[in-house]
Amino acid sequence: MRLRTLPLSVSGIILGTCFAYYNGSFSAWVLVLAILTTVSLQILSNLANDYGDGIRGTDNEDRVGPQRAIQSGDITPDEMFDAIKFNVILVIIFTLSLIWAAFGPTNFLFLLLFVFLGGISVYAALNYTMGDSPYGYRALGDIFVFVFFGLVSTMGSYLLNMHTIDTVTILPAIALGLLSVGVLNLNNMRDLNSDANVGKITMAVKLGIKGAKTYHFGLILGAMLIAIIFSILFYVSVYNLLYLIAYIPLSIHLLKVKSAETPKDYDGQLKILALSTFLFAVLLGIGYILY
Repeated sequence: MRLRTLPLSVSGIILGTCFAYYNGSFSAWVLVLAILTTVSLQILSNLANDYGDGIRGTDNEDRVGPQRAIQSGDITPDEMFDAIKFNVILVIIFTLSLIWAAFGPTNFLFLLLFVFLGGISVYAALNYTMGDSPYGYRALGDIFVFVFFGLVSTMGSYLLNMHTIDTVTILPAIALGLLSVGVLNLNNMRDLNSDANVGKITMAVKLGIKGAKTYHFGLILGAMLIAIIFSILFYVSVYNLLYLIAYIPLSIHLLKVKSAETPKDYDGQLKILALSTFLFAVLLGIGYILY
């Protein structure tokens, strides 16, 4: 299930919910069900990724990082596929429960919107490495991560609570999306050589390690700059600047990436960047609750 990926997956939920709370609307049930839905989708994506890379031979002895379930032989492809089907059922249950808790029988258009988003989310989770033409093998993973981990997660959780769309969430959603893409890019830099050998085309493979590092710096620094612009535009109190604490590990991370030379160097930074992104989201959200 790759538990270390789960804090990153709920970052947008926490951020969007904090902004909704600040603006006077909060439901504990919606928060809990949103987290359960997001976590189940992330686990589904992780299982599908293990299955897709496993049966294609992408996860092989050349790969650096934690050993995957199918790669290790502990779980067969058929067993993994059964787990995927079971998890799809969980996602459907949690998604429908979330939509009902947020909207009930009213707000029919929003209800349809989130049913559609739920379906697209399942598609995105499954087709990253599964199917005849997985988008993760065509350098499109970055776009999907930006949309779902940034825009949909943050703005969607705000909408679930507020029942309205607000432009105030756009810049934080973009910043979080860029940081989330940074996590994926770091993963792809670690796997650049093994991915290239099996024909898995990622942004890191397309750019090469030098270009991927430049791209990585652009993602992280871009997110940091956008957050600062947001806090200038929507400054209320000094608590709004709490998120700047997360810039300390993010800055150290960039220095580590700059000096990284081996795949293991990048692997060691994955957990740090994921947790720093989670910290950024939590502090940015809490900063407006404490005003």
